Amino acid sequence: MKAITYSEYGNPDVLELTEQPMPKVGPGMVLVKVKAASVNPVDWKIMAGYLDSFMDLQFPAIPGWDVAGVVASVGIDAPHFKPGDEVISYGRKDYVHGGSFAEYIALPERLLARKPTSLDWNQSAGLPLAGLTAFQVLNRLGLKAGETVLIHGGSGGVGSLGVQIAVALGARVIATASERNHEFLKSLGAEAVAYGEGLSDRVRTLSPAGVDVVADFAGGNLEATLDVLSEGGRHASIADSEVEAHGGTWMWVNPVGAELQQLADLVDEHKIRVEVADTLPLAKAADAFRLNMEGRTRGKIVLTVGGED
Repeated sequence: MKAITYSEYGNPDVLELTEQPMPKVGPGMVLVKVKAASVNPVDWKIMAGYLDSFMDLQFPAIPGWDVAGVVASVGIDAPHFKPGDEVISYGRKDYVHGGSFAEYIALPERLLARKPTSLDWNQSAGLPLAGLTAFQVLNRLGLKAGETVLIHGGSGGVGSLGVQIAVALGARVIATASERNHEFLKSLGAEAVAYGEGLSDRVRTLSPAGVDVVADFAGGNLEATLDVLSEGGRHASIADSEVEAHGGTWMWVNPVGAELQQLADLVDEHKIRVEVADTLPLAKAADAFRLNMEGRTRGKIVLTVGGED
């Protein structure tokens, strides 16, 4: 099968389109024919060697954790899916090797969810990692209807989904973004505020008593978080470990198919939408990495793999 691989740490220039063996499909595993796979910052951070101190990697590595595709076959004792089923997954395994930037990927059945019927392949590929990150952070924080939540980085891939999930839970949402993305945030149901100097004052103007919950999806916001958090409030970050010294939670998303299915159901209830910024063919993976590394796109960068057949 064709796959994007790299055989050493480095920048996007180390990525190559190569021929690789078909994945083996063991007990409890499902072989997925990939239709689309989205790029996340973690993909190029692993490739650059930034996570080498705590993540095992086997060269040649196929990057990619987000996938949307069709079940090609199932292994022994994998009863919940059958060939032809349309599925999505946050396909993070125990070590980095056989990722989603390939024509096929083998995944544990427990990591799969059924593809939302209301999304196309590219949108579906953009949901798993970012959506689960937001979903798990807000669940860990116990966000409830009627509470006020501040979301740092509201227009980003994770933040924009977090805004929608919080709105679906019945919370009041205040979210930070640059001025050019304020209308976008409003369209998602949030009250938009500019980040940067004076953020705490702007949030207090909207919510004088402070906020119940803060979800930091951007990093570098601890001071503002503590300034606006009400007494007894809860906060978490996916980007700043320092929150732990101030009563917060530092989180890393877990691959849980059952929770991803809940997200997919919210999509089909038209409570969540996924924005795709750009699509590129699998062979252009290096260009997709460079776009993602710029950090300027609003929405997901997606690699198209398997066509429409």
